[in-house]
Amino acid sequence: MGKTLMEIKETLDANVGKKVTVVANGGRRKTIERSGMIEGTYPSIFVIKLDKDKHSVERVSFSYTDVLTKTVELTMCE
Repeated sequence: MGKTLMEIKETLDANVGKKVTVVANGGRRKTIERSGMIEGTYPSIFVIKLDKDKHSVERVSFSYTDVLTKTVELTMCE
């Protein structure tokens, strides 16, 4: 990703509608891995629409700060 919040946001803006894999820190030594599509970006957060058949929750949102501090890691699927 980028080194600043603006670079991260610009990268995600360019990839709206593309598949992504998210690895998030779930606390207490847990990591959560989900896959879905970047649905939209907003001034402070971005929203990922998860695959319906794999997950019970439809959407999750994260802040750009989560990506900057590596609490959330994104991998673009090609």
